[in-house]
Amino acid sequence: MTAPVFVVERLDGVGPEFVLDGPEGRHAVTVKRLRPGEDVVLTDGRGRWIEGVVKAAEGKDRLVVTGLESPHEEPGESPRITVVQALPKGDRGELAVETMTETGVDAIVPWAAARCITQWKGERGLKALSKWRATAREAGKQSRRLRFPEVADAATSRQVAALLAKADFAAVLHEDRDYPSEPLATAELPASGEIVLVVGPEGGVSPEELELFAEAGAKAYRLGRSVLRTSTAGTAATALLLGRTGRWS
Repeated sequence: MTAPVFVVERLDGVGPEFVLDGPEGRHAVTVKRLRPGEDVVLTDGRGRWIEGVVKAAEGKDRLVVTGLESPHEEPGESPRITVVQALPKGDRGELAVETMTETGVDAIVPWAAARCITQWKGERGLKALSKWRATAREAGKQSRRLRFPEVADAATSRQVAALLAKADFAAVLHEDRDYPSEPLATAELPASGEIVLVVGPEGGVSPEELELFAEAGAKAYRLGRSVLRTSTAGTAATALLLGRTGRWS
């Protein structure tokens, strides 16, 4: 099994010995119950990491790590996959972020689609965005990632269109027998660059949004015969894309 991952803000100047304390130290000592001799990985969540060995667990929230050398850097993945996620109801947004992070998405853009019931406004919106970012961080640790997905500020439909226009492959997941779509499983994908995938709300992407995204170069695609919820569609599509682009090989 791979070594557990813990987050530190900076890796510069860390080592040859380091004390992991605060929430991360508490998680290591009281939840993971790490003991001397076990391997751990420290990362900044932005691709830099360093491996060490537990020297001692002190109290309830201090883990002494030794054997630390110079940090390594994991290169960014290619093609890079961004999912534009319409705002779901309740805690389904965090569920979507969690599972997409565990699967391997590179970036997540919250989207205030026209048919979204949930709307991020004022303090409520800032709190929700903070939860999405915290979820991505925790899921990144749990899945032993060294480069956590970026969670952007909430985007408008026009901002999403601008993102699609710059992509090497732009897709909108859309299931409607009256609107032409292609199977995502047979789409021609780039070997590198940027893939941007739009996941609509439970009520679907509006005709106006579909037109706007089509003008930006995005085509409509479907996953299969069943219709997935917005909180699971992005994860399923990410898994498909990771397999087809060779990132899971």
